[in-house]
Amino acid sequence: MLGRVYFLEGLNMGKYDYLVVGAGLTGAVFAHEAKKAGKSCLVIDKRDHIAGNVYTRKINGINVHEYGAHIFHTSDKRVWDYVNQFAEFNNYINAPVANYHGELYNLPFNMNTFSKMWGVTTPAEARAKIDEQVAAEHISNPSNLEEQALSLVGRDIFEKLVKEYTEKQWGRDCRDLPAFIIKRLPVRLVFDNNYFNDRYQGIPIGGYTKMVERMLEGTDVRLSCDYKNLIAQDPDIADRVIYCGPIDEFYDYKLGTLEYRSLRFESELLEGEQNWQGNAVVNYTSHDEPFTRIIEHKHFEFMKDEDGNVLPDTVITREYPADWKPGDEPYYPMNDEKNNALYEQYAELARKEDRVVFAGRLGAYKYYDMAPCIAAALDLCEAELG
Repeated sequence: MLGRVYFLEGLNMGKYDYLVVGAGLTGAVFAHEAKKAGKSCLVIDKRDHIAGNVYTRKINGINVHEYGAHIFHTSDKRVWDYVNQFAEFNNYINAPVANYHGELYNLPFNMNTFSKMWGVTTPAEARAKIDEQVAAEHISNPSNLEEQALSLVGRDIFEKLVKEYTEKQWGRDCRDLPAFIIKRLPVRLVFDNNYFNDRYQGIPIGGYTKMVERMLEGTDVRLSCDYKNLIAQDPDIADRVIYCGPIDEFYDYKLGTLEYRSLRFESELLEGEQNWQGNAVVNYTSHDEPFTRIIEHKHFEFMKDEDGNVLPDTVITREYPADWKPGDEPYYPMNDEKNNALYEQYAELARKEDRVVFAGRLGAYKYYDMAPCIAAALDLCEAELG
């Protein structure tokens, strides 16, 4: 039985200890911990729902990941124990498949991938093939994503599974992207399709929205609410602000605009289709398809509802990368030299604020997986609340 989240409509809501801008994971963690510490909070969000980018909604009994696939994974027991207060997690293992011109490859790069690519059957054969291709590139100090990928897996894997997919995702040539991006792709000489190496992994049963709702239990929440409009009408609504929105927007872009990549999602309900692609996530790694992947959401929960009933329909979502402009939804900070330098200028302004604390991926202009996001939020709570 869920507790109540207090959704508010009007103004004149009284004075709070904290105004939390953003009802995603960072804001929800902070609000929960502040309430435990005896502090009053108002959480606002410009969207019409809580849970930020992890928001899930039900369509014909299926928990649809509205803003792309979110698989919770961590080796941090503190974080794992924390989220398990609010949800029971299933044992879903992320094992995506790559489709390159109709050829299917297991991800992450592992013995199944190498066997399909080259016909090798042992780790020694795969290692020899990779070493041969890597040596042929003569790269000792990778300076960009292309060189990094070639130095890890060689030409064949790069051309079929990395290059075009990454260029679609980021809207830039691989030679113009930083090397660190590709370090998020594991390479393994074992027959194991588990994308992550972490000790703990799963999906909250019933969806992420239910989990975040439990975090916000008993907290005042106002949706479809713009921070600046609210402050203009009630500047003294709270003693302090935890701001999880874009840091450059807070300062009216006066130093310039930080750049992001955006995403566009097209979801389709397929009635009477029990199993459309056989996997939760299939990446499309060629430029021939404009989308980067197709998600079939029911596989996140083993094609059944919360009561164990087989779901007769399915929902698929095509995920398209998109150029970003102010006003669009920001997803991935570009984090190149130019943008990082601009962020540091904004961070210098932020350090001079005495009532506002910037947090979350937008406030920190930083890519966060869910677990590091929660870890950073808990660190913030400790620093702010004691």
